[in-house]
Amino acid sequence: MRFNAEEWRKKAREDFENAWLDGKNVLSPLPVFERYPFKGYEVGKPHPVFETIEMLRRAYLNIGFSEVVNPLIVEDVHIKKQFSKEALAVLDRCFYLAGLPRPNVGISDERIQKIEKIVSKGFDVSLLRNVFHLYKKGEIDGDSLAEEIANTLGIESHLALRIIDEVFPEFKELKPEPTNLTLRSHMTTGWFITLSRLSGKYPLPLKLFSIDRCFRREQGETATRLYTYHSASCVVMDEDVSVEDGKAVAEALLRQFGFEKFKFKKDTKKSKYYIPDTQTEVFAYHPSIARKKNESGWIEIATFGIYSPTALAEYGIEYPVMNLGLGVERLAMILHNFLDVRDMVYGFSHIELSDIEIARKIELKEKPVTSQGISASEKLIETFENHSSELGPCEFKAYEGKLLGKIVEIFAFEREKTKLCGPAYMNEIVVHDGNIYGIPRNEKFKEYFENGVSTGIRYVDSFSYYAIKKIEDAIMEGKKEGEIRIRVVENLSDVNLKIHESLLNYLISRGKSIDVRGPLFLAVRFRVK
Repeated sequence: MRFNAEEWRKKAREDFENAWLDGKNVLSPLPVFERYPFKGYEVGKPHPVFETIEMLRRAYLNIGFSEVVNPLIVEDVHIKKQFSKEALAVLDRCFYLAGLPRPNVGISDERIQKIEKIVSKGFDVSLLRNVFHLYKKGEIDGDSLAEEIANTLGIESHLALRIIDEVFPEFKELKPEPTNLTLRSHMTTGWFITLSRLSGKYPLPLKLFSIDRCFRREQGETATRLYTYHSASCVVMDEDVSVEDGKAVAEALLRQFGFEKFKFKKDTKKSKYYIPDTQTEVFAYHPSIARKKNESGWIEIATFGIYSPTALAEYGIEYPVMNLGLGVERLAMILHNFLDVRDMVYGFSHIELSDIEIARKIELKEKPVTSQGISASEKLIETFENHSSELGPCEFKAYEGKLLGKIVEIFAFEREKTKLCGPAYMNEIVVHDGNIYGIPRNEKFKEYFENGVSTGIRYVDSFSYYAIKKIEDAIMEGKKEGEIRIRVVENLSDVNLKIHESLLNYLISRGKSIDVRGPLFLAVRFRVK
């Protein structure tokens, strides 16, 4: 079924209106398609990192923390204020920002002549000089410069671009110049700035969280480190905060992810912005992870500490602050069982195809090209169904009529002393847990049909379409009679089915199977009258 945007919008409006009337929170944690899954539409796949971020947001909100956005681009002076003597070591890991300078553009007589050649007319040089002057002052943005030149000279924009490219080489020669702005490498850098703006303006305790990107100039990206990562960080500012508050917040947050027991250990790194002996590593125990990953089940998951009064004083913050942070990617790797952060962040292994998505990609390999051929296929299927248990030798006429302008008789037959149809003729293609099966509808396979997705394609169906297509081909070749047989099915192509190579690679990469084996033993013959 094709996606119907108007139907989707209509049902979305109804959903939100009903939620409003019922007094529900329309910001449901469920994706919109899960709230009303229309027939034929599937729910999309979230990325593990952003799924974990959404879980962390709700976990923080559940324990009374309010969300804020901390500054992402900060002057390096803040690192110096917060890290003191460690600042140079920290700045070594920071990405500095650079920008292109705006050049002084001179318009000589030679350049005027070149411009006149391009535009094929004279122009007011003073007006063009004014455009470059305003650009230098920053009153015209770089992405608007060509448009302003075009408007000033009354020319097409492509000619203005030629003027910049061919007449003013200084634009090509520009090189980035460094600034004192850095990309935030620690969420702490932003917390000091945010708290300085809020301190004294809101009643205590102040409980805030922020989940956002940080950037670290690593030597290179590895299985455990990337140039950019997400920090899920929180602060508690009150008249009196302690290490015990950090422990309480860590437990309250992480219990929502299934962690049951906790250990706390003094962190040996001892960052200067924390009070000595308050920096603490959080180890948590998760029973399912203990079964899957290691025997102990204890995982280092977060760090917290109390900000140094000296660093806080640099920002005029009078009250003590507890800060706790954890890496989103670290938690996501634990929850989703990844060993390499690069595979999780940049890979696509989280995009699992549903059974219905796989089922829709299983197609007939060959089918009749004429409407008479389709009709003949249906008659052939009906004949096999009606006489499936008849013992051979036997023959039953399935179709007599026109096919590609010829009068054709088509028969289902069996020459041996056995049933017209083999045991697997009613097997059906079903997708269950990502695997593709060819199985009959009986009590043994009931669970596959109830919890999987049937394509609705039986072996007798796909073979009948194949047989009629081959008869069409034979008639076009001028043949007067012929037979089409199938004995044992080993793979999808044996029963006239196909899947794209990319889907096959997907199934193999995930250890899924295709098992469509079965004894089919069907035979068809035709005769042109």
